[in-house]
Amino acid sequence: MTTHTKQDAVRLLDVFDPEMAGLLHREERRQFETIGLIASENVVSPMAACLEGSVFTNKNTEGYAGKRFVGGCELADQAEQLAVKRVKQAFGVDHANIQCGNATIANIAVLRALLKPGDTFLGLALDNGGHLSHGAKFHYSGATYHALHYGVSRETERIDMDQVRQMAREHHPKLICVGSSSYPRLIDYKAFREICDEVGAYFWVDCAHDCGLIAGGAIPSPVPYAHVLTFSTQKTLRGPRGCGVILVCRDMEIPDGVTKDGAPKFTKLSTKIDRSVFPRLQGGPKGDMLAARGVLFYELLQPEFKEYARQVCRNAKALARGCAGEGMRLITGGTDTHMVMIDVTPLGVNGQEAETLLNRVGMVTNKNMIPFDPLPPSCGSGLRIGSPTMTTRGAKEEEMEHIGHLLGRALKGREDPAALERIAAEVKGLATSHPMFSGEWVSPCIREQFEAMYGLPGRD
Repeated sequence: MTTHTKQDAVRLLDVFDPEMAGLLHREERRQFETIGLIASENVVSPMAACLEGSVFTNKNTEGYAGKRFVGGCELADQAEQLAVKRVKQAFGVDHANIQCGNATIANIAVLRALLKPGDTFLGLALDNGGHLSHGAKFHYSGATYHALHYGVSRETERIDMDQVRQMAREHHPKLICVGSSSYPRLIDYKAFREICDEVGAYFWVDCAHDCGLIAGGAIPSPVPYAHVLTFSTQKTLRGPRGCGVILVCRDMEIPDGVTKDGAPKFTKLSTKIDRSVFPRLQGGPKGDMLAARGVLFYELLQPEFKEYARQVCRNAKALARGCAGEGMRLITGGTDTHMVMIDVTPLGVNGQEAETLLNRVGMVTNKNMIPFDPLPPSCGSGLRIGSPTMTTRGAKEEEMEHIGHLLGRALKGREDPAALERIAAEVKGLATSHPMFSGEWVSPCIREQFEAMYGLPGRD
């Protein structure tokens, strides 16, 4: 049997469709020559990425392992079961569903499993750092359910637990969600669970952003307190995109209507979750992505990933120091995770202006609203930046703090083309001094071969 690598296919693409191939090569160069600071981005390892688009993608895998609706799934079943076993071990949970196409689909599946249309649930307000799938009015979650939102304190910019408790007691939600897309601090999961227990609510944690830090033991885990977790795999988890995961922390029987005789009916939480994903939301998952997730979850179990997670947090703190040193205001006063939220208006720009300018000099960021932002979402007062990508590429604290200073220097020198040109050259030099994936994050048993294959371009 002849096997072909992705490199073989790209060589064919260069001839067959040079226009698309050119975009691919340009994107490869862009990523290598720029400093990626978007908190929701990372670089997937080649070990997991090699399974994306592999022969597993040819297989219809509708259903669950052992209960498919088509034949020929024996090996696909084993791949999914292996991935499920590994992620359960990595997080210490009873059940895992890894079939969702992304984290928002996973979030909708949780809502459909635990709520009826019109039921009340609480989530963090979008403009205070929450996610649109936590009940934004324009989103399915807000249009289908009665979503109410708690926020952060004006004084501390941290979640206002007194408000959460007051709203829970007043509205008796059936579910309370915690999680965010732009909140850089640890969350008091124990306090949230106590409030849930007081009002009889399910506790759902959306840890899409910091799940890798949790798996790596760099920050406290919500598993002892939550009923369910959801997350995507491409952020701090450092995995493929297009993947959503639902974890059932401790499986149990939950109310599920009544029987024909009117007696209370109970169903396992894991069963409710699985049925909500398939067949109620999705058809067959992508088999190649199930396999890729399996390799990712194996990486989570290695000691190198534990150190990576700790380094992500150290690097974020260093990045924050550099930004603060240039006069930007740190939202909440700092960070406990991979993310740094900064108010750039003290430097005379808004978020959109800052994003555009920084992109010009090779520093890739994204504009973001800050709590109680006086500016509209189209520009915002802040930037959301993070350390995962550059940590994957091998940067350490000294470089990350310097990157924070470079960011501030660029914004301050926005009217000085010569200064911006010098900063752009320095940014490119710093970026290209690192491979796309540092060999320090792979197992010693393959490190030498890995670095020979994936080290800096042009090295001997």
